[in-house]
Amino acid sequence: MKNGKTSAGRTRWRCKHCGASTTKSRTDITRKAEFDAFQHWLAGTQAQGGYTIPRRTFRHRIRWCWNVAPALTPTGEVHDQIMLDGTYFNGWCVLIAFTGRHVINWQYTDAEKRASWTALLEHIPAPKAAIVDGNGPLQTIVKKHWPTTRIQRCFFHIRQRGNTHLTRNPTLPANKELLALYKALMDVRALDKAAAWTAAFASWEAKWQSFLKHRTYAEKSTIRPAHVSPNQQWWYTHIRTRRAWKLLANLIRDDELFTWLKLAEDGVIISRTTNPLEGGPNKAIKDFLRAHRGLSAPHAVTAITWLLYHRTEHPKDAWQFVKPTDWAEPNKRRIPPRTDTGRSETNALYGTSFSVEDGTGIRKGWGGRSG
Repeated sequence: MKNGKTSAGRTRWRCKHCGASTTKSRTDITRKAEFDAFQHWLAGTQAQGGYTIPRRTFRHRIRWCWNVAPALTPTGEVHDQIMLDGTYFNGWCVLIAFTGRHVINWQYTDAEKRASWTALLEHIPAPKAAIVDGNGPLQTIVKKHWPTTRIQRCFFHIRQRGNTHLTRNPTLPANKELLALYKALMDVRALDKAAAWTAAFASWEAKWQSFLKHRTYAEKSTIRPAHVSPNQQWWYTHIRTRRAWKLLANLIRDDELFTWLKLAEDGVIISRTTNPLEGGPNKAIKDFLRAHRGLSAPHAVTAITWLLYHRTEHPKDAWQFVKPTDWAEPNKRRIPPRTDTGRSETNALYGTSFSVEDGTGIRKGWGGRSG
């Protein structure tokens, strides 16, 4: 029968026969409360010590929650655009497919390579356009698995690569003019502007054609740059200018520079950068790891999996992925202590039990005081 409540507010039950009182608890309700606290901690920036219970108690209660991971079911939907990028953490790399609004799928790997990109893309139907940052293995796999998909190179990464090759304040006139073209590229927002920019780039190529072909020949007093092999007899003098030039020339040749404008003519609106992915899931991962420092690699993978799952289009209730086996304690086998430790002659001389002479007997009173 009911016998009031405890100081914690739980119902107290009293036995009619012996008069003993106790409280009842449902394991599933308790585990759900623990799992909700775990999910709230993952989604926020509050430290473990910020809760009403000690952080060690909190870690002890949620230790079973790390066994639960969400399962993503592919929908087979064909999207207009998919942004692809990878971000690194704790020695891992997670590859993410993002529509600009929600996450489609992800893949864990050690680095961005062909096998990992293949594992991600083979489960996703080919979109109309893929926005990429210029990763070589990624573009190869996109062309192989999505042959009908148009590629749009991220404008931000193009500008970033231009600054890397030319610096922000170049001294050579050719580099200054080429950097101005990189900057003007960010202002192109119509096909007529794109045609004018392409014509300006062609004029720059014609003007500096001989400059780009300047060579330096190996002599005894010639200092070899880092990219030149020991047996190389000559190399291009203005290698950084050539790299910045070839980047734009290859994008124009492969028709990967103004894909977003050409698709807009057909009514398909796509982004020209991967900024929604960089500022969305990628930033959320970095913010999470910054707020929860010290996670082991397996725990970080589980936490990021939940973070990405909650950014899918229709995430289910996280409790639906929990099974009673997840919180079941493993049966620990008790190993009896060995009594035959140590050297045999030492055990025979001194024994293996406690001795008062060794100061290991039962003591009473306070240390340093008598009585």
